[in-house]
Amino acid sequence: MEPNKITFAQQYDLYGCYQCGKCTGGCPVAMKSRLNIRRLMIEGVLGRVLDRVGEREEIWDCTTCKTCTLRCPRGLKPMDLVIGLRGVLVEEGRIPKTLIEAMENAYKHRNPWGKSKSKRTEWLRELPEGLRVKDFSRGERAEYLYFVGCTASSDPRIQEVARSMVFLLDRAGVDFGILGIEEQCCGNEIRRMGEAGLFEELRDGNLEVFEAYGVKRLFTTCPHGLNTFRNEYPQGRFEVFHSSEILLRAFREGKIRFDRELRKVVTYHDPCFLGKQNGLFDPPRELIASIPGIQFREMDRSRERSLCCEGGGGKMWVESSSDVGQRLAELRVQDAVALGAEVLVTACPLCVLTLEDAVKTSGYEDRVRVMDLVELLAEVVG
Repeated sequence: MEPNKITFAQQYDLYGCYQCGKCTGGCPVAMKSRLNIRRLMIEGVLGRVLDRVGEREEIWDCTTCKTCTLRCPRGLKPMDLVIGLRGVLVEEGRIPKTLIEAMENAYKHRNPWGKSKSKRTEWLRELPEGLRVKDFSRGERAEYLYFVGCTASSDPRIQEVARSMVFLLDRAGVDFGILGIEEQCCGNEIRRMGEAGLFEELRDGNLEVFEAYGVKRLFTTCPHGLNTFRNEYPQGRFEVFHSSEILLRAFREGKIRFDRELRKVVTYHDPCFLGKQNGLFDPPRELIASIPGIQFREMDRSRERSLCCEGGGGKMWVESSSDVGQRLAELRVQDAVALGAEVLVTACPLCVLTLEDAVKTSGYEDRVRVMDLVELLAEVVG
C-alpha cells in the first residue's frame, strides 16, 4: 500500500468504519446515482479509493447535505471524504467544465455566478421608496452586518428575497448595514467543490474586511453562508445568525407584527444547511405559525429527515452523472402537492431556485407557489 493512500485513510479516520451501510442507505442521491459512500469508505481502508478516481463522475453528485455523517454510528465523516476526493480531482485538473467556470468566477469576480463586484449592489435599486441601507464600505457603521450573499446579489429571483429582508429589517428597527461592493463570496460552496486553496483565500479576505469595519455580529438569509461562517471560520471573532433568528427575536419583542391574514395551506421545506447542519428547525416554523389564518401542514420527510433539494455542494453548477430517477426537488414538490399545500416555504436561496424550477418542470405552477420565508413574512407584516 502506497504511503499517500495510508495517509488519506488516516486523514478521514476510515479505519473506524465497520461497513454498516447507513451512509449509503441514507444518501438522498444514492437512488439515482452510482455514488456509493460505503464503498468509498472501504476502498479508502484498502488503499484503493484513489485508483482511477478521475473516472468516478458520481463523486460530483454528492450535495454535501451531511446526512451520511449524521447517520454514521461511529461518528465518522463520510461527507468530508467525498470533499477530500474532490480536492484530489481539483489538484489534478479533472473536474467538470461548469465547475471550473464557477471557480474561475469566484477567483476573478469573488462570485461563482460571475457577476462583477462593481454590480454587487444593483439589487438595491428596486427597493421600496424611502428605504435606505447603510453601507460599511462608505464609512457607515451599524450593530449588524447583513451579509447578502452571492446568490441574492446576482440572481434576479433571489434579489427579491434580499429586498424583502431589508423591508422587514426596516419595519423591525434593526440597525444593520451591508458591505456593498466589498462583499465577496463566503466560500462555502467553493470548499465543497474541493477547492481548499481558493476557499482559504476567500475566508481570509472576508476576515480582513470584517476586522477592518469592526464587525461583531452578522446575519444572512443564506444557510450556506451561515454554515461556513459558524463552522469553518475562526470561532469567537463575531456572532453569526440566520435571518429567521433575527426576525423571530424582533417578533417576540413586538417590533414587527403579522397582522394580515393569509388563508392558505402552507408547508415548509427544511434546507439541509440550516436544519441538519446547524440545528435551526424551529425559528422558521414559529414565524410561519404566527401568521393569522394560516393552515400549516408538516411534510412527512421533515426536520432531520428532510429530503435534500439537490442544490448544495456545487450542484448548482454541475449536472448529475446519471439521468436515472427524478430530481430530488421534483419529489419534494410532489410531497407538498400531495399534502394539499398551496405555498411551499423554505429559507434558503438555492432551495428556492431548485424547488421553483421543479414546480415548472413538474407542471404544478397553478397548484403550489414557492416562497422564501422572508418573502412570506413581508406579505403579512403590519
